[in-house]
Amino acid sequence: MLGVHTLPWEYGIRNLLRRPLRTGLTLLALTIVVVLVLAIIGFVRGIDRSLSTSGDPTVALVISLGMGENLEYSSIPHRTSELLAASLSGIRAPYGQKAVSPELYLGTQVTIAESAASFGLVRGVIPAVLLVRDRVQIDSGNWPGPGEVLVGRLAATKLSARAEDLAIGREVTFESRTWRISGVFSSFGATMESEIWCRLDDLQQALKRQDLSLAALKLNSPQDMASVELFCKERLDLELQVFSEPEYFAGLQRDYQPIRFLAWLIAALIAVAGVFSGLNAMYGSVVGRIRELAMLQTIGYLRRAILVSLLHEGLLLGAAAGLIASLFAIVFLSGTAIRFTMGAVELNIDRATVLIGCSVGLVVGLLGAIPPAVRALRVAVAVALKSI
Repeated sequence: MLGVHTLPWEYGIRNLLRRPLRTGLTLLALTIVVVLVLAIIGFVRGIDRSLSTSGDPTVALVISLGMGENLEYSSIPHRTSELLAASLSGIRAPYGQKAVSPELYLGTQVTIAESAASFGLVRGVIPAVLLVRDRVQIDSGNWPGPGEVLVGRLAATKLSARAEDLAIGREVTFESRTWRISGVFSSFGATMESEIWCRLDDLQQALKRQDLSLAALKLNSPQDMASVELFCKERLDLELQVFSEPEYFAGLQRDYQPIRFLAWLIAALIAVAGVFSGLNAMYGSVVGRIRELAMLQTIGYLRRAILVSLLHEGLLLGAAAGLIASLFAIVFLSGTAIRFTMGAVELNIDRATVLIGCSVGLVVGLLGAIPPAVRALRVAVAVALKSI
């Protein structure tokens, strides 16, 4: 019996092709919605990847007591790094040198050429930092000499500058000094890629400080963290505390939880806006076909079959929008650096992000098709056949 049959699969496709302008505008609107959702999700995923990549369980961060995760406000005696190296046996010692990195870390105004000053992150280090931060590699140039700096590959984004403004040989100004760029470094997406590194003694002279912000240690194993904790508790005169790098970045992730929630909320609101866009387009499409739909019922097709066919059209549009938006995001958005409070992050358009984007496209297409389809099928067949 004809009433139990479903409409042909090609029926929905042909209906979309019958109105190319309306279909194209609807597809464009849904694609823009999915692209925006992908960009926001990529931002959230970028933050998560940057923080997770930065954490090494064998790296201990010794800072002043009571500072929490605020490295900028930490102040420990300069001799702390030497005391740690002499007192602890669990520190890794490649090439016969203990992996202890005394560091001075601060946020300050950085000026590039004639541009306005921007807030940047500066870290004073010694060559031993490469023993502790063993994922850091100098991509081009050399280790900084006196009055020189290394810049992370995302430092330009953090400073709202062009990459060529931080090329080797160019100059930057901070703390009333002009520094020459000697090289560029990277660290597999870690947060420090948005920093500027200079010699520790140069930065101490510029700041007129003799203290440190932290001492970073590379341990033989995570179990050696207990000996560092014991040292900090025994040396009450130094007022120290210690975090493993994963603990430190887990604290930052908690701090960024409201931002992550806000990003997901914005993505949801954009998706809702996409639903209304789909509703508007599908209403216009379905209302113009009321007589056609009534005729299908007259020749024996069930309303359920017609409803499924209309939903099929919405799903086709949503799927196409999801695929086009995902391709656009992978080609043009993936890896794009965005300035952020902790430095700079790259949009991470990974498989999970693409899956969520395609799902959003399908859901928006489906939800946008349901109300107009139901409304059109509620019209009595006799009335619908008389409509113009």
